[in-house]
Amino acid sequence: MKTIRELLNSKGSEIFSVQRDATVFEALRLMAEKRIGALIVLDGEKLAGILSERDYARKVILEGRASSDTKVSEIMTSRVVCAQPSQRIDECLGVMTDKRVRHLPIMDSKQLVGMVSIGDLVKAIIADQQFQIEQMEQYITS
Repeated sequence: MKTIRELLNSKGSEIFSVQRDATVFEALRLMAEKRIGALIVLDGEKLAGILSERDYARKVILEGRASSDTKVSEIMTSRVVCAQPSQRIDECLGVMTDKRVRHLPIMDSKQLVGMVSIGDLVKAIIADQQFQIEQMEQYITS
C-alpha cells in the first residue's frame, strides 16, 4: 500500500490556506474558486486550524451569522487531526473514518507539507486495487 508521501508526489502538495483573521466570506470565496471543501487556517506561518464546509454550515448558517461579519477563527476547527507523509493511505483512511473528518493536513516534523481529502485516499485505494487486479489477470493469462 502506498504512503501519503507517494500520494502527494502524484497529486501535488499545493496547500490552500487562509489566515485566522480573514472573514468567512473571504474563505468561502477561495474555496469556491479552487473547488475545494476545506482550507488550512494559519496564524502567521503556523497551523491554527482547519475550516470546512461543515464548519460553515453548522456554525454560520444554522446560527444565523453573516459570513462577511464572522472571522474564520470564530468557526474553524482548532483541534486538527493530522497525518505524516510516512503513513500508509489505508491507515489514514481509517483515522479519517474513526475521527469523522474529511480532510487531513500532512505534517512533516512541524512543517505543513500538504493536505489530502477522503476522496484522494479512496481514489488512490481504488487505483491500487485496479493495478493488483490487472497484475493477477496478466499472471493468470500468461
